[in-house]
Amino acid sequence: MSLADIRLTETYVGRKTERAPARPPAPRARRAGRSNGALFALSWAAPVLVLIVWEALCRSGYVAPQILPAPSKVALTAWKLALAGSLFSDLGVSLLRAATGFAIGGLLGFTLGVAVGFSRVAEAAIDRSVQMVRAVPFLAALPLTIIWFGVGEGQKIFLVSLGVLFPIYVNTVLGIRQVDPKLLELARVQGLTGWATIRRIILPGALPSILTGVRYALAVAWLALVVAETVGAQAGLGFLAMDAREFLRTDVIVLTIVIYAAIGAGSDAIARLLERRLLRWHPNFAGAGR
Repeated sequence: MSLADIRLTETYVGRKTERAPARPPAPRARRAGRSNGALFALSWAAPVLVLIVWEALCRSGYVAPQILPAPSKVALTAWKLALAGSLFSDLGVSLLRAATGFAIGGLLGFTLGVAVGFSRVAEAAIDRSVQMVRAVPFLAALPLTIIWFGVGEGQKIFLVSLGVLFPIYVNTVLGIRQVDPKLLELARVQGLTGWATIRRIILPGALPSILTGVRYALAVAWLALVVAETVGAQAGLGFLAMDAREFLRTDVIVLTIVIYAAIGAGSDAIARLLERRLLRWHPNFAGAGR
């Protein structure tokens, strides 16, 4: 018996079920479609309005181009850098650093979180040290990582891994500790073994919290990478921004900020899609994103 089966059992035991219609009424489906479309349009209303006001202020001369260039100027700069090939090259370098650091830090954070979540001995041995390191800001650790790794790729990947580790670790421990005791009792009644209980009950029950940690870690990964790429980088979005600062190219600096924002929104959308796929059995996620 899986956690999804147990959830369904808890939901329907003692409740009179009614036969559902074979097909939902067409008017209700159309209303739901219009409602989703309206919400989607509303979610983009504020960003579009900001761009319009921003462009109008720049074109009217209220904002100097040296202070903040117009969106059209930023878009033109992006087009030129893309044609030259430097934009995609720097973007690819940053994506590779972020992906490598995320994989290392995520795997380590999940492993430590599972160990601490299941073992009080592991918690006593590991958790206090992890929490102390977690309190250290990136900027404070930057000089030490430069001494350890220099200013090469190792230093940047280490900082990203360090930033990713903590959100996944904390949320994995929290998810395991917050599994409903009724589900564990039901697993014992059903005669599930210890490994089967972990695989079918505990880890799926902790999955919503773990995926929340993944979403947060994606944002932290880019924050750590920005800090890492400000020192000694020869390629990447951070290097592009630092190089533009030397020449007062505010259009390039704003472009890198926009790219960071777009990547953050895209990675969060992927994480939300992953939630909908993996948590279809969960009542709080059922029908989400439809």
